[in-house]
Amino acid sequence: MMAANIADLFEHAVDAFPDRVAVACGERTSTYAELESSANRLAHVLRDHGLGPGDHIGLLAGNSIEAVAALLAVYKLRAVAVNINYRYVENELQYLFTDAELTALLHDPEFAGRVANVRPAVPALRVVVPLVAGEWADADPGRDFGTRSGDDVYLLYTGGTTGYPKGVIWRQEDVWRALGGGIDFMSGIPLADEWAQTALGAESGGMVRLCLAPLIHGNAQWAALAALFAGDTVVMLPRFDPGATWQAVERHRVNAVVLIGDAMARPLIDAYRKGSYDASSLAAVTSSAALFSPVVKREYMETFPTIMITDAIGSSETGFAGIGVVADVAGGAVDGPRVMPGRDTIVIDEYGHRAPPGVIGRLARGGHLPLGYFKDEAKTKALFTQVDGVRYAVPGDFARLEDDGTITLLGRGNTCVNTGGEKVFPEEVEGALKAHPGVFDVLVIGAADDLLGQRVAALIQTRSGVRVDPADLDAHVRARLAGYKAPRSVWFVDRIERTISGKADYRWAHEYARTHTPEDRHAD
Repeated sequence: MMAANIADLFEHAVDAFPDRVAVACGERTSTYAELESSANRLAHVLRDHGLGPGDHIGLLAGNSIEAVAALLAVYKLRAVAVNINYRYVENELQYLFTDAELTALLHDPEFAGRVANVRPAVPALRVVVPLVAGEWADADPGRDFGTRSGDDVYLLYTGGTTGYPKGVIWRQEDVWRALGGGIDFMSGIPLADEWAQTALGAESGGMVRLCLAPLIHGNAQWAALAALFAGDTVVMLPRFDPGATWQAVERHRVNAVVLIGDAMARPLIDAYRKGSYDASSLAAVTSSAALFSPVVKREYMETFPTIMITDAIGSSETGFAGIGVVADVAGGAVDGPRVMPGRDTIVIDEYGHRAPPGVIGRLARGGHLPLGYFKDEAKTKALFTQVDGVRYAVPGDFARLEDDGTITLLGRGNTCVNTGGEKVFPEEVEGALKAHPGVFDVLVIGAADDLLGQRVAALIQTRSGVRVDPADLDAHVRARLAGYKAPRSVWFVDRIERTISGKADYRWAHEYARTHTPEDRHAD
């Protein structure tokens, strides 16, 4: 009987490819056998502390081989790993430690001070283990943790750009099908069984995949886990650095780069064009989880004309929802990602029915779905709906079904700007602004307006040494979008603040707009 479980899927690859390099980070590498041994030793240490199935164990760590081993160790015990943003200050850590009901915490030594200060306020947190290379080298390396189940829980904390993060709960078998490679993302066909990825890895000889986001983010976590299930090599950087990224591509002969939107893609392509790197091994670049704007896609196509560039959509609440191969980007295009939807992905109109082509509705995904939000029955109930007797998760992304069957993702509903009764999706305006040669990064928000309710507003980071004329910028946008979508308030900032994964930090943006006078403001 098949029981797809994260630890089992990894162990299948260990048994098939013990001598392949599993993870490379910085100057260090670890084979599958070495990573297995390290994960088993830590799992035994945790079990000796009385931890086991169902315990919530936090991971407060940057990218490292030890962090990967820690994640696997938790799943080997049938415990629940909880991803924690290492940028959090003490009050945020206290909230998450408490909300996630942590009984144990694994952390990088550099965070020891913050952990010590927070720990007295979280009495349930009884075990704290620093992640130090070689620290548990004397523990038992054996694999003797009993039978696991596809019903074992996977928990991912998500959000935090507009409010406190929330935990999304999945069965491990379902999240594997939705995010971990349990389906072929291009064809939508489910894999036959839990050994299929290992079999594919044996045929391919193993690819080398560079995961740029922090491991605590769902994008990198599942890119890394899916690669490990298939016997591939996962390359990570201790922190995102464009030059170091291309050095890693050259050094490890990377075949595929997995990144998160423009926040990573734009500085990467700039660094490549300014430097001298051997990227001849590169065959694919894929983006998900944030805006990958048309102008940046075009730069990649021009620079790497022979590689496959893809843009995927999905969320922590739906898993994979669709993927598009970037084949051509018109000079004036500003739409969001246009993808071929997965077989269980639809658009729902305002009446709760399947939306016809051309109608803006909410993106929804059926099939393998999460159980809901951790400890939040109201949000869980609101997440799901039924269409024609089929259950779907509907996290709040607006989208439009096109005549050719593709879907264009427009943006998240809670960031949509309602200006004078018109809905404006920030991603569309950001795409238009980024097409201006003087703009490097931008965040679009809704600012309070006495007449319109909200006005479209933009915080703009220009390219180094470049001054952009607001009137020229306004004309540039109006040549591409309807006039009501053009920003009526503009702030030029030194740097756009983003989360560690490259997503928009809307709390920072709204606070900046509230406390600073815009450089440009007009009524029309």
